[in-house]
Amino acid sequence: MNFWDLLKLSTRMFRARTSRTFLTILGMGVGIGAILFLVSFGYGLQKTLLEKITTSEALLTLDVTESKSESMNLNRAALEKIETIEGVVEISPAFYISAQGKVADLMADLMVLGIKPSFLRLGGSRAIKGEILSDANPKGVVVSSSIVQVFNKNMDEIINQEITFTFFLSDQEGSEGKLQSESKKVLSEEKYKIIGVIEGDENVIYINAGTLADFKIDNFAQLKVKCATNEVLGQIRDEISSQGFLVSSLSDTVEQANQVFRVVQLVLMIFGIIALVVSAIGMFNTMTIALLERTEEIGIMKAIGASNWSISWMFLMEASIMGFLGGLGGVILGLAGGKIFNLLINFIAQKMGGQSVVLFFSPLWFVGVIIAFATIVGFLTEFVPALRASKINPLDTLRYK
Repeated sequence: MNFWDLLKLSTRMFRARTSRTFLTILGMGVGIGAILFLVSFGYGLQKTLLEKITTSEALLTLDVTESKSESMNLNRAALEKIETIEGVVEISPAFYISAQGKVADLMADLMVLGIKPSFLRLGGSRAIKGEILSDANPKGVVVSSSIVQVFNKNMDEIINQEITFTFFLSDQEGSEGKLQSESKKVLSEEKYKIIGVIEGDENVIYINAGTLADFKIDNFAQLKVKCATNEVLGQIRDEISSQGFLVSSLSDTVEQANQVFRVVQLVLMIFGIIALVVSAIGMFNTMTIALLERTEEIGIMKAIGASNWSISWMFLMEASIMGFLGGLGGVILGLAGGKIFNLLINFIAQKMGGQSVVLFFSPLWFVGVIIAFATIVGFLTEFVPALRASKINPLDTLRYK
C-alpha cells in the first residue's frame, strides 16, 4: 500500500467512531493545554517582572561605587581613566547633596541626586507617572514615589508642581555617607518643575547635574558605565575592580532571576506532563480497543497481501494524527484559558486600584515544540498496539469473536 492508501485507512476511524475519537483527542488536548497554560504562565511572569526592573541598555551597564577598604576616590580623574578603557561606550556619574525641598507651603528634608539624564536610562528606571529627565528640559526634576507621600499628594497632583531647594554643601559633598557635620547653607533661586515619578522608598529627587554646575562638585557617589557588548562587560568589570572600586551589574541579578524562573517553569511543566500522561493512558486504551475491534479486518487485509509494515504504519499514522490534532486543540485550549484567566486577574486588579499586567507569554518556538511533542506522544502510545497488529496471524482471525 502506498502512503495515500495508508492515510485513508488511518482516517477511517474518525468517521466510523467519531465520538470515541473526539473524546480521545480532547483528552490529549487537555493534557497539552495544561502544559501550555502552566509553562506560559511561568514565561509570562518572567517576562513581566524582568521588563519592570530592566532594559536592554541596563543589562550592558556596570554600577561603580567607592570601596570602603580602598583609598581611591571616585572623582573626575577616576572618571576620565575609566572612560579610556576599551569597550566603554558611555559613563554617567551621580552625586548627592543634602537639601530641603519646598512644594507649595510644605517643606521637607530630602536628598538630591545630581545626575546626567542618561543615568536613569542606563539604570533601567522608568517613570510610573510623567517622564524622566532629558536635556530638552534641564529644569525638570524627577521624584521618588516616597517623596509624593512626604508632600501629602498623589502622583497626579504632584506632576507639574514647582519645587525650590535649600542646599547644604560641605567639602566632601557628593559621596553618600561622607557628609561633614558643618555645612554651608545655599538658598537656590532656581525654580524647578516636577515632571515625573519613579518607584523608590527613599526621599530622593533627581536633578539634572548641569543646573548644579556652580557647586563644582568633584566627588561622586556612583557611576554608570555602559559597555559596547555583553562580551566585553566582564573584562571591563575586572579592569575597573583592579583600580580599587566596587563594581556590580544588573545582569547578575537578572541571571539569578532567570535561574529561579527556569526552576519554576520546570515544576509547572511537570504538573502539565502528569495531565498528559493520564491522557496518553486513555489514548493507549482507546487504540488497544480499536485493535481488538479490527482484528478480523486486519486478518483480511493481510490475507489479500497487506504487509506487516503497512499494518503497523496504518495504526501509527492514525495515532500520530490524533496526537497532532490533540496538540493543536491543546494549544487552542491553553491560549484561550490563559487569555480568560488574564482578563479575570486584570479585572480584579483594576477594581482594587492596581495595574493591568500580561501574565501569560507563549513563544512561537514553544508552541511549535509542544505540537510536535503531542504528535510524538501519540506515535509512541500506539507503538505497542501497532506491533501487536502486525503480528496477527490471518488464520487466527477466522476463529476470533
